[in-house]
Amino acid sequence: MRTKIIYVMVALIAFSFNANASKKWGQTGHRVVGKIADEYLTNKAKREIKKLLNQKSLAFVSTYADEIKSDKRYNEFYTWHYINMDLDENYEDSEKNSKGDLVTGIEYCKKIIQDETASDDDRAFYLKLLVHLIGDMHQPMHIGLKEDKGGNDFKVKWHYKDTNLHRVWDSDMIDGYQMSYIELAANADYLSKNQVKAIQEGTVVDWVNEVHKLSIEVYASAESGENLRYRYSYNYFAVARKQLQIGGIRLAKVLNELF
Repeated sequence: MRTKIIYVMVALIAFSFNANASKKWGQTGHRVVGKIADEYLTNKAKREIKKLLNQKSLAFVSTYADEIKSDKRYNEFYTWHYINMDLDENYEDSEKNSKGDLVTGIEYCKKIIQDETASDDDRAFYLKLLVHLIGDMHQPMHIGLKEDKGGNDFKVKWHYKDTNLHRVWDSDMIDGYQMSYIELAANADYLSKNQVKAIQEGTVVDWVNEVHKLSIEVYASAESGENLRYRYSYNYFAVARKQLQIGGIRLAKVLNELF
């Protein structure tokens, strides 16, 4: 009897770990975005951000917006993580979610951070959300179709294990590479000042429309039920890495303007 109880407890712990791991751009991806952003911040922005975040790094707070999803008090922010658009639409012409989306969420965060009458706690809260949302915006399946929940209902396999197209881009491909966020950030592609400047041009809406073009490519990259393996990583991991780098560079631009 005792052996059975121990077995059940181990099984439950393992199930809980796997369930939570599947929720985790995933944790690694978001931390890469935060770490890369650090490299492009002005000294003034670094000081102000460190002060507001109680000396925590952008990488550390980058997963906060996902962590609070388990708390019903923060349900109002759930729709801020994505945008639903038809593949042939741009953001300006798409049907907007009345509860908000990535664009409206980012703009609201910026508004509170700039509000001199807002408390430091509120400014820190919305800064944490902002770091995460700009990361989400550069994951192409966060700007996907409503009917399949941004690829969450687009069922595929990853090395013979059940998953979905959204999760492949969120975490399967990145975690499968088995590099830490620090290693991935340190090995980002070299970019000239002119290349960085070009990446940072435009507005949040411009960036959304740009990433949505990549969403179209990602939807065409797999068939429902397909077993994605090494060839898929060979074809698309460089794209995922590029999106993480672009997300970090653009996050730095937004933060430099705010601080």
